[in-house]
Amino acid sequence: MLIRLTHHPLLAIPPSQQPQCRSLLHRTFSLWSMKKDPDLESALSRNRRWIVNNQIKNIILRYPNQQIPIATLQKKFKTLDLKGKALNWLHKYPSCFDVTLTGHEHCCRLSKRMMSLVEEEESVRDSQENAFVRRLAKLLMMSVNKSLNVLKINELNRNLGFPDDYVIRIVAKYPNLFRVVNEGGRRSSMEIELVHWDPEFAVSAVETAARRSGNTRPTFSCSLPFSWVKSWERFREFDLVPYFSPYMDPRELLEGSKEMEKRNVGLVHELLSLTLWKKASIVKLGHFRREFALPDKLNVLLLKHPGIFYVSNKYQIYTVLLREAYVGSELVEKDPLVVVKEKFGELMQEGLHEYNQRRRLINMEKRRKKGVPLARVDEVNFRRRRSGNAESDEDKDEANEQGSLFDPEERKRFYKVLFDDDTS
Repeated sequence: MLIRLTHHPLLAIPPSQQPQCRSLLHRTFSLWSMKKDPDLESALSRNRRWIVNNQIKNIILRYPNQQIPIATLQKKFKTLDLKGKALNWLHKYPSCFDVTLTGHEHCCRLSKRMMSLVEEEESVRDSQENAFVRRLAKLLMMSVNKSLNVLKINELNRNLGFPDDYVIRIVAKYPNLFRVVNEGGRRSSMEIELVHWDPEFAVSAVETAARRSGNTRPTFSCSLPFSWVKSWERFREFDLVPYFSPYMDPRELLEGSKEMEKRNVGLVHELLSLTLWKKASIVKLGHFRREFALPDKLNVLLLKHPGIFYVSNKYQIYTVLLREAYVGSELVEKDPLVVVKEKFGELMQEGLHEYNQRRRLINMEKRRKKGVPLARVDEVNFRRRRSGNAESDEDKDEANEQGSLFDPEERKRFYKVLFDDDTS
């Protein structure tokens, strides 16, 4: 992240005092600085449009008969910070949405191929029940008091792949592992408590990897170029500290010690390992400071270990990603739910390509009728692409349909909505 110090108000001071202030500003801003990785940035931004369509899909599924009037959907667009006509947006994805005219009203339902993917996703969720039980148990086992507030778990349920009704589908079905506690009697005070400690669950991803490779000592993986000499030196020094499992009680460790730092790194590593896309919002993780005994300045901890974590400020939201989980921009191991969601993305892209091709043919016909030589138009477009000034049809459509996104504040709210349904 590049910080332009020349625009900071504190620099409007006498020149003699500027060096000290620059040093202070550098120390302050460097806490959020990390060299950008294009592949990992791409992994974070790839599903931007997918998330919007996933939200539209969920809106349609919740509507009676799974069919929604376009006028009603248009009103829902405000919650997504989308401008423009909903009908135009839906027409871009003919493989995902079917638009019909019923009387004098346009309505939308999911396409047959889209409904097939919805059914496949639900089938995968049913088959993943044991995985959900394991993730929830591990989450509770890492907490200091072996219990977590339901509202807080809800902040990560999308990251973890949990179904919306996980309290009924998982918690109520396994009374030997979990129970719901609500001493305050309010929805906000409802907690899920661990009833039984299963030692098979108390094995971290780091320990599992060590066992697979035959290592007797669990160690973290460092995914950095060897040219990062100083970072490698710090990692090797950190690696000498004994590994402390995130499932052990941290209260026996001294606050601020190297051992406590090792434990905190291990806990965040384990949390990210449980998520579908091996990433999470740092703000959301920060909400669990007390429950997981994490440091107040979680960002400082993460940025001290660039070989293990990658921190990005994509869409003005700080996100931490597990480096070792990716090769380039692709996940090394894909959860079955991720595979289904990627099929959705492919279907969406197929429809968008069809839409863009249709638009291109219409524009060519308009030019032909105006007498504009197509060869000349293609030559102009080629020159624009070479100069880097050309916009794709998709980019132009997005600029028209999401005009509000070019207002900084609205863009910030928009991407906040997107990330809350990330992941994933």
